[in-house]
Amino acid sequence: MSHTVDIPQSLKDSLRKFRFARRNAGHAALVVKVNKQKLIMEEVEQFDDISPEDLAEELPENSPRYVLLSYELKHSDGRKSFPLVLINWAPTSSEIGLLTLHASAFLDFQSTADVSKVIDIRDGAEGLTKDIIDAKLMGK
Repeated sequence: MSHTVDIPQSLKDSLRKFRFARRNAGHAALVVKVNKQKLIMEEVEQFDDISPEDLAEELPENSPRYVLLSYELKHSDGRKSFPLVLINWAPTSSEIGLLTLHASAFLDFQSTADVSKVIDIRDGAEGLTKDIIDAKLMGK
């Protein structure tokens, strides 16, 4: 099968390590971008114990990113879980060519990261808040 954008083994290793890290508090994120010139995905940064609002401030306003988020979800009965969520950060102000490349490689990235929960964010920082993520994950 051909892919528009390659996922290097080093990134696959980072995704796997991130996925299986044991967490007992807070949110963690791994941010990935598409390198348009090389047609590969690259890890941009990892964050430990970052709020969704702070994460939104770290993400570019005009460039798409894939964000693998280990999210601390507090349930109404007091339990905590840490679902993995794929944030598809695709601001509408991004360059069309880059957005197209990002969109074409999305399912490949989702499959490689092995994440079923996806949240699309197109309206920038105001779209990435704890309330919005909670509502999406709780099915509200």
